[in-house]
Amino acid sequence: MFLARWLPGLSRLLRYRFAWLGPDIQAGLSVAAIQIPTAIAYAQIVGFPAQVGLYACILPMLVYAMVGSSRQLMVGPDAATAAMVAAAITPLAAGDPQRLLQLSMIVAVLVGLLSIAAGCARLGFVASFLSRPTLVGYLNGIGISLIAGQLGKLLGYHAETSGFVAGILALLRNLPNVHLPTLALAVTTLALIALVPRRFPRIPGALLGVLLATLVAAVFSLDRFGIPLLGAVPQGLPELTWPRSNYDELISLLRDATGITIVSFCSAMLTARSFAARHGYGVDANHEFIALGLANIGAGISQGFAISGADSRTAVNDMVGGKTQLVSIVVALVIGLTLILFSGPLGWVPIPALGAVLMMAGWGLIDVEALKGFWKLSRFEFGLCILTTVGVLSVGVLPGIFVAIAIALLRLLYFTYRPSDAVLGWVDGVDGQVELSRYPHAQSIPGLVLYRFDAPLLFFNAEYFKQRILEVVEHAGQPNAILLNAEGIISMDISGLTTLHEVQQTLAAQGVHLSLARVTGQTLDLLQRSKMLGEPKPPLVFSSVRSGISAFQHWKRRQEAEAVQAAETSAQ
Repeated sequence: MFLARWLPGLSRLLRYRFAWLGPDIQAGLSVAAIQIPTAIAYAQIVGFPAQVGLYACILPMLVYAMVGSSRQLMVGPDAATAAMVAAAITPLAAGDPQRLLQLSMIVAVLVGLLSIAAGCARLGFVASFLSRPTLVGYLNGIGISLIAGQLGKLLGYHAETSGFVAGILALLRNLPNVHLPTLALAVTTLALIALVPRRFPRIPGALLGVLLATLVAAVFSLDRFGIPLLGAVPQGLPELTWPRSNYDELISLLRDATGITIVSFCSAMLTARSFAARHGYGVDANHEFIALGLANIGAGISQGFAISGADSRTAVNDMVGGKTQLVSIVVALVIGLTLILFSGPLGWVPIPALGAVLMMAGWGLIDVEALKGFWKLSRFEFGLCILTTVGVLSVGVLPGIFVAIAIALLRLLYFTYRPSDAVLGWVDGVDGQVELSRYPHAQSIPGLVLYRFDAPLLFFNAEYFKQRILEVVEHAGQPNAILLNAEGIISMDISGLTTLHEVQQTLAAQGVHLSLARVTGQTLDLLQRSKMLGEPKPPLVFSSVRSGISAFQHWKRRQEAEAVQAAETSAQ
């Protein structure tokens, strides 16, 4: 039970079936074929040498294989996360490679600790915190920025490693300095990466493109023609070390680490949940927070950088038929063997080929179809998506995301402040109540107003609720009673309760009785504890709209009978 709860990956491996071994090994080799060139390329985003990208794969993948609950999710360097890390630490490193690595390790450990704390605090709902338009806009911005940042590698001039504005300015300055041999190699590699998978889906285009470019570079000594190569890659596995820091430095990096944590987790959970649903099992978001946190700590202490879930490599794992977390172990072992046995050939990898890999990675982040869907369904959310993209490109990754989130939250508060409401009635042939504003010919019960308010009743919308319900009563021409369908009022605070009591008193002074129907949850608890409106039972609170209407009709018949009786008595 302990293993299944805290180490689901290990628990599954201990119950491993031999029939899974072949598919898992095949999937592991296929993922490794993509992971190696992309990890090296993603290290370039931050400005790291090749081995740092590979270091960020080995221990994190082993840790996640033991702790993670997703059977398909591949963790490792991610283009978006790497771009955020670069934005956070590059200004602080001031061009010092050792300082850059130390800062990267610190950020990875901070991300890990924040993720573990969030998982223990059961904050897995953060996976739904970034709305779909915000996430798409963020990824589009990262993708465009990543493409702009690779133009120097493809065209053969020195430029900033990341950033949309810096990339475009560098392009304009260096257009006369385009190095044609570099451009030719980059375009050829880019074509292989883009076109080969379309014809042969099981062949990893990134690996094929980088391998062929490396082979050509080694055979023809392309460095003699001015084409930059990756250079010597240290042989062996990374040394495990805890990054050193101080309090002021940790505080300065905490904001960036928090943003990386949120985005990394949301991206990983989106991928994990998608593939889990496809295979008929679930993933625990709180536990995944902890698993991703431990994997990030593994990246930090093994001289890597913050990692996330990788959707493209996860898709390859699923396509090839990976069954369990053993796939991650196979990938980690292959990468470790590559560092031990093939570090020499890695030095011949051309920089333009890595730029082509990153160019395709950036293009893969841009979701044009989603933009079309947002435009069709909601112009506001389309605008929010575009705003997020513009924010990421102009003011930076984290500020751009936070501005978009703030706008989305303000919109949510606005809709809660001025929610939809309706006066209800009935139409022959239509089941249930309908809104009179949509069905002008709908019938209502004489003397009774049936009203619905579609939001929690809280301090910032209580006055609006009071204004609306009094307007409805006035428009109805002083009815005998109003029945509030409270199923949308899922919560209420003290200000809302006080306002509801004021409405009750105001209506009573006008001879209108206020009743509530379908009161549930926290709202009902507050009414029961306060007794401010009276006992929460008929004739104040009804379990259903139907019972409230029946009670009113019974009262109405009794009033009419008493009126008739009074008239007869007066006549006598």
